[in-house]
Amino acid sequence: MANTGTKGDKVFQAIVFAAALSIILIVAAVIAVMYQSAVPSMERFGIGFLFGREWKPAQEEFGALPFIFGTVTSSVIALILSIPISLGIAIFLVEQAPKKIARPIAFMVELLAAIPSVVYGLWGIFVLAPLIREYIGPFLQASLGFLPLFQGRITGIGMLTAGIILALMITPIITSVVRDVLEAVPHTQREAALALGATKWETTMIVLGNAASGIAGAVVLGLGRAVGETMAVTMVIGNSPQIAASLFEPANTIASLLAANFAEATDEIYMSALIEIGLVLFLVTFMVNAFAKLLIMSVARKTNSAKHA
Repeated sequence: MANTGTKGDKVFQAIVFAAALSIILIVAAVIAVMYQSAVPSMERFGIGFLFGREWKPAQEEFGALPFIFGTVTSSVIALILSIPISLGIAIFLVEQAPKKIARPIAFMVELLAAIPSVVYGLWGIFVLAPLIREYIGPFLQASLGFLPLFQGRITGIGMLTAGIILALMITPIITSVVRDVLEAVPHTQREAALALGATKWETTMIVLGNAASGIAGAVVLGLGRAVGETMAVTMVIGNSPQIAASLFEPANTIASLLAANFAEATDEIYMSALIEIGLVLFLVTFMVNAFAKLLIMSVARKTNSAKHA
């Protein structure tokens, strides 16, 4: 019986090890195939591909910088808009709202996360873009027009619209994860804080401090969705390969470029350039997630140090 158990454990370990190893092999295979296909573009353009500003397939001029700029900028805008709202919703659901109110609101949050991206894109075209063109944009120019971010012609299609759409799309994700993290904090911590005379606000800040690493993880998940989002952004960002200071100007992202141009890539160098910029997106995603992982580890370390102090 003991030998049977030992053999069973070894078989189980081998199966789960193979499952874990398969992920590494799949990622390595994807990178290898993409790298092999991107070699012609790499050999022709070199490192200048990353810093080039022109994307003209007819002249075989390809530069990734406008798309890297659009990807990073739209994702940052989405996080700036989404994080306060997501935290506010999660805190209200866990710390403030009675169950009769919390349950339907939580259901609506989960429903928003299930909406297809193309629906967000259509809403952005027919609702959000006119709002920005007629109301939000003029208001921002009237109050903050001295900043380059809010100067220029307002069409309703551009970087700001894409950032808002992304914020709407990642808010349910961040909210759901933060809510679960806050619910996982033991209630004894809240009771102890209240017993020591802390106010509801102070108690909530204590809970947020203990859940800091989980909140950072939720933000990482939202950022990953924002960086890789394709259809909704393609529909509202304007798809113009340019770098502009104004948020009202059209722009483009790597994912949008791939979605809009991959079917048209008939030349070898054009296809190779698209695959190379796909590798750039993979690299950007890897760097962002690596930085976020380091941030989570740092926050968790500080939290543990504060607990033992």
